[in-house]
Amino acid sequence: MDPVITVGLDGSPESRSAALWAAQEARLRGCPLRMLHAWVLLSAAGEKTTAESDRDYWSKKIVDDAQREIHQLYPELPVTEELVAEDPAPALLAAAAESDLLVLGSRGMGPIAAFFLGDIGLHVVAHTDTPVVLVRAQEDTADTTAQATPPAADGDVVVGLNLQGPCDRLLEFAFTSAARRGVPLHAVHAGKLPVQAYAPWGMDPDVVEDLTRDARKLLGDALRPWREKFPGVEVKESVHLESPTRVIIRAAAGAGLLVMGRRHKHRTALGQHIGPVLQSALHHAPCPVAVAPHE
Repeated sequence: MDPVITVGLDGSPESRSAALWAAQEARLRGCPLRMLHAWVLLSAAGEKTTAESDRDYWSKKIVDDAQREIHQLYPELPVTEELVAEDPAPALLAAAAESDLLVLGSRGMGPIAAFFLGDIGLHVVAHTDTPVVLVRAQEDTADTTAQATPPAADGDVVVGLNLQGPCDRLLEFAFTSAARRGVPLHAVHAGKLPVQAYAPWGMDPDVVEDLTRDARKLLGDALRPWREKFPGVEVKESVHLESPTRVIIRAAAGAGLLVMGRRHKHRTALGQHIGPVLQSALHHAPCPVAVAPHE
């Protein structure tokens, strides 16, 4: 199957930003963009309707408006539209299985429940084997009458690593993203101090030093083969012995893209789930967040 990037659209400013980000990514990758809108009440295929009774009017308008904006910015980019008469979650999972990348809009933790990063977006992130990127709304996308501008392509690619198992697919995605954009890669590892790091008077500096040294070695060993594969990518390394959630959100400030992993082993009796650090990043990171499933 030929490579393709799929963006899910719901007509919100966030999905408008997601479409612009996806178009830019498709242009960087040299692959087509598929724009998908799913609504269970779409007319059946082949059903004839008049202009006055066309219940698909707004669905068509959502994808047509997005395609028009993308064509103005990237006139040579191949773009297809797809309206699917299904609930969004299964439609997006099916589309993700046929795509190299799925892009969705994200409202984070705002006062209004997000359509895609509510139950639907989190469900898709937790159940697909395809990388998913969640994109915040740009400042100019809330005004639908304003001309859209390409998303900023600067800023480091930040990748969060826990080093508790192999993460080659995650690192491949992060290094490839940095190389494609021509920006540095910032590899971040964070972990809370274990009980043995504490003494009656506070933290034991010798234990902290040993733990930091071991973590830096693990990080260096994980990055070494990818540095060799991507010699043109400048790599920064950071090790922090504190809350991973705080470290990742802090590192994402000013970044162009935050790359996080989701291990396939995160399965419970209720099905797949995402960990607390990833969930916090999806809700609070100010930049686009890429979730790369891996072993």
